[in-house]
Amino acid sequence: MSFSIAVAGKGGSGKTSIASIIIRYLKNAGLGPILAVDADPNANLGESLGLDIKQTVGKILYDFQRDKINIPPGMTKEAYLEYKLNEAMVETKGLDLLTMGRGEGPDCYCYPNTILRKFVDTLSENYAYMVMDNEAGMEHLSRGTTNDIDELLIISDHSVKGVRTVARIRNLVSELKLLVKRQSVVINFAPAKLDPLVIAELDKLGISPVAIIPFDEEVYQYDLKLKPLLGLPDASKAVTAVNTLMYKLLKPEKIQMKRG
Repeated sequence: MSFSIAVAGKGGSGKTSIASIIIRYLKNAGLGPILAVDADPNANLGESLGLDIKQTVGKILYDFQRDKINIPPGMTKEAYLEYKLNEAMVETKGLDLLTMGRGEGPDCYCYPNTILRKFVDTLSENYAYMVMDNEAGMEHLSRGTTNDIDELLIISDHSVKGVRTVARIRNLVSELKLLVKRQSVVINFAPAKLDPLVIAELDKLGISPVAIIPFDEEVYQYDLKLKPLLGLPDASKAVTAVNTLMYKLLKPEKIQMKRG
């Protein structure tokens, strides 16, 4: 059964970078196969992973709704749609990517999210790990994209606003009664020492981060030059911090079992 990890948080908190470095950890540790899911309509996980996206779920659904009269004879609508959705898969050794994207016209987010959720549920059984990069904010939670998740990583940048967004996301998960086995808070882009205002806000809201990811000039330069984050060196400060986080979150005996 697949172990699912979802990444959420406010815009600009570095969710996609962290998701990419998590995937780097899993891939280098031989814990695949891995399914990466870009559930952000503003899709850029593929760029961070160095994968070329030719098709998205949203575009396929738009075309399907427009051209459904062209379903081949003898195929059901559901079977044809599943066949078309497989065209959105980017397959590489040990790592596959599915990108939601968005359709065209108004009100085109919810339906792709619903279809994506069902499609991912079916796909995930074929993978050891699934890593989902969600859109900024909390709307994806109310649409149920982030549901039935083993590990929800809620990312904040080094700001009071980011910490408050973490608290709102945690509250919404509770209010919606989403199936999330564990939630962990991560502070990203952190300086050597957290600002007292950020520490005070964490204390006030009762939030204890499971990890502090330092600002990493190498990650910034890789993003600036559109270099895949999978190629970050082992000595990268962000890589070291994320590797430590993943070893903490994933039981060592489980890791050994997957490797064996």
